[in-house]
Amino acid sequence: MSPNARSTPGLAWIGIDLGTSGCRAVAIDETGRELASARVSLAEPLSPAPGYYEQDPELWWHAVLDTLTQLGAALTDREPAAVCLDATSATLLLATPDGDPCGPALMYNDRRAVAESALIDRVAPPESPARGPSSSLAKLMHSSGRYRHTGPARALHQADWIIGRLTGHLGVSDWNNALKLGYDAERLRWPDWVQALIPEGVGLPQVVAPGHPIALIDPMLADRLGWPSTVQVLAGTTDSTAAVIAAGAVKPGDAVTCLGSTLVLKILSERPVTASACGIYSHRFGDAWLAGGASNSGGAVLRRYFSDAEIVSLSLGIDPEHPSGLDYYPLLGPGERFPRNDPDLAPRLSPRPSEPQAFLHGLLEGIARIEAEGYARLAELGAPPPRRVTSIGGGAANPTWTAMREHLLGVPVMNAEHQDAAYGVALLALRHSAR
Repeated sequence: MSPNARSTPGLAWIGIDLGTSGCRAVAIDETGRELASARVSLAEPLSPAPGYYEQDPELWWHAVLDTLTQLGAALTDREPAAVCLDATSATLLLATPDGDPCGPALMYNDRRAVAESALIDRVAPPESPARGPSSSLAKLMHSSGRYRHTGPARALHQADWIIGRLTGHLGVSDWNNALKLGYDAERLRWPDWVQALIPEGVGLPQVVAPGHPIALIDPMLADRLGWPSTVQVLAGTTDSTAAVIAAGAVKPGDAVTCLGSTLVLKILSERPVTASACGIYSHRFGDAWLAGGASNSGGAVLRRYFSDAEIVSLSLGIDPEHPSGLDYYPLLGPGERFPRNDPDLAPRLSPRPSEPQAFLHGLLEGIARIEAEGYARLAELGAPPPRRVTSIGGGAANPTWTAMREHLLGVPVMNAEHQDAAYGVALLALRHSAR
C-alpha cells in the first residue's frame, strides 16, 4: 500500500439504552466486542401528584445527542453502521405529525389513567397487557383528553419518538413496545376493540419486528455527529427485552433472572404465556416468546437490613448447601403479584435469629425459593422449565447466593457476561442491519 493510501475504517454497531435516570450507549464490532461506551444522566421524572410521573421528551433527545456525541469521539477508527434503541416499556406521549410533543410524556409507572383503564376493562380480553392504568393504551386515552391537539396526533412510545427524531420518519413502533398499547403480537395486527377506543384524530403507529430497518439517519444529524449518511436506524425494543438479549438467551428454556431491587424472571418459550392477574405476559422474541413476571421481593428487602458491604462479608460464611431452617417470604410490605397474586400477602420474616449471618441466610434462601416458585408457576401456565438460568443485576455478583439458587432450581446458574441493555440492542443492530 502506498504511503498516501488510506485504509477503510472498520464498522461499529451502536445500541442506545434510554432509561428514566440516564442514557447509555455502547458500540460493538462485528464479533460483538465492546469498543466504547458513553453515559449521560437525566433529571428524575416529575411527580405532580401521587401516582403521577411525567417527563419532558426533549430531555431524552438532548441526552441521546450528548451520549452519541461522546461515543462518536471515542470511535476514532470506526464508522457507525447501524443504531438500535431500547427504552422503558409503556412510557408514552402524543406528538404532532412533525414530532412536536403535545404535552409531557407519561412514564412507565404513571397510574393516573384510572377512568380510562375502567373503559378498557369493559372490552379488552381478560389477559390483555393493555389493561391497567399504567398501560400505554390507558395513557393514550388520558393524554388525548388532557393535552389538546388542534390537528392529527400520533401515539408514540419513548423509543418510537427518539427513532423518529433520529430519522425524521415518525409513526413506527415495534412488537415489544406496542404490546401494552393493545397490539396483538400473535396475529400481528391492531385488534378491532383497540381501534374502537382510540380517540378521533389520534393515529396508532405502524408496528414492525424489533431490529427491522426503518430508515437511514437524518442527513443533518449525521453531519452534526460526524457520521456517514449511510447509518441505518432499526426498530427498537423494551429495556427488559434488550437486557435478555445481552444476557445471551437464545433457545426455549433459556431463563434470565434479574436480581435487582425486585426479582424479575424471564424465560424463552415456544408459545406465549399470559396471566394478567399475576402480571405475566409474553413479548414476541423472533420465532419464540419471552414470558415473565416480577415479584415484589428482591434486593430492596436485603438493603433494608444490610449494607452492600455487609451482604458481601456475611455471605462468605454461609454454606449454600445447608438449609437455613427459616421459612421466610421477604417483602418490604404487604402485597405480592408474582408468583402469588395476593395484594394482602404479609411479609414473613420471623423468627429473626440474633446472628446477622443467620438472618441474611434466611433472606437469601427465601428470595431463592420465590425464584424457584416463579419458574414453576410459569411452567404450570405453559412455559418450559428452565434448562439454564443466567443472572443479571446486582445480586448476580454474590457467589453464595448463586450456589444456593442453583441448588434449589436444579439447573445450571451462571452470571451473564453482558447484562447491559445497551449492549443487547447493539447486538440487535449487528444481527439485523445490512452490511
